[in-house]
Amino acid sequence: MKAVVVTDFGAQPEFVDLPTPEPGAGEILVRVHAAGVNPFDWKVTDGALKDSVEHTFPLVMGSDGAGVVERTGPGVTRFRPGDRVYGQFMRLPHGHGSYAEYTVAEQDGNIALIPQALPFTLAAALPTASVTAYQAVQAARVESGHTLLINGASGGVGQSAIQFAARAGARVLATGTSDLADHLRDLGAHHVIDFTQAPTHEQVAAAYPEGIDAVIDLVTPTGGDINPMAELLRAGSTLVSTNYATDPDALAARDILGVNLGNRPTVETLTTLAELAAAGELRVRIDAEVPLADAPAIVARARAGHATGKTVIVP
Repeated sequence: MKAVVVTDFGAQPEFVDLPTPEPGAGEILVRVHAAGVNPFDWKVTDGALKDSVEHTFPLVMGSDGAGVVERTGPGVTRFRPGDRVYGQFMRLPHGHGSYAEYTVAEQDGNIALIPQALPFTLAAALPTASVTAYQAVQAARVESGHTLLINGASGGVGQSAIQFAARAGARVLATGTSDLADHLRDLGAHHVIDFTQAPTHEQVAAAYPEGIDAVIDLVTPTGGDINPMAELLRAGSTLVSTNYATDPDALAARDILGVNLGNRPTVETLTTLAELAAAGELRVRIDAEVPLADAPAIVARARAGHATGKTVIVP
């Protein structure tokens, strides 16, 4: 099979031939129809998890994917050949990923069935960005009438978070540049804050001097200063960081719930998102569909830019 691999941490991605893997006990072999591209993919190949998880090289890149079950191993009861599935396929100890014509997954892993109405390309764009957004909005404790700031709303996570928060009845403040403002408002943002005109926290503080109810921060890096976001919040509110930038104990002293959120998909969440996307109630902007052979070049370009939509690899 064709696949995109790295041969060591920090190595450049290569388009190669590999043996098609065989499903073992409790595993399924999936023919990949689409693979979503995420920054996490190259962070892993750079060594982000090398001290915590065993890696096998050559390592097939990619986590998010969608396809059809080709074969099942002994003991598989959840899936059968022909099932349309999607989810996260990165299995570092086995060298498996989604940038390939085939991949193997555990039947009890982060894999769910997808409706016939959901295209593979759209399904492949959901697992990392939209699951993170869905769980971030839940963690923010957003309710109808709340005012929520999404700091970093122009990317895949932010765009999905706007939709989930709007569905919950929140007043959504979203950061984004002027060229994306109409799109973000169409997704459900009530006000788009152009951070290129003045610092985001200054604009929000001026408009909401009494404070707001929640912030989902997708921008501040680990170890960065997230205090300007915290200063926007009234007592009893919530600050969610997807980069582990909050100090929950310090925030608790100010009666603010601080949450450091990682992507933790479940079958139930994946099923819910697939159904919403199939019904048109969750929209994902796909900027490009590229062949598997072009994935190494796409990864190189994606590292240098700020995506405003998803790139999907089509083997």
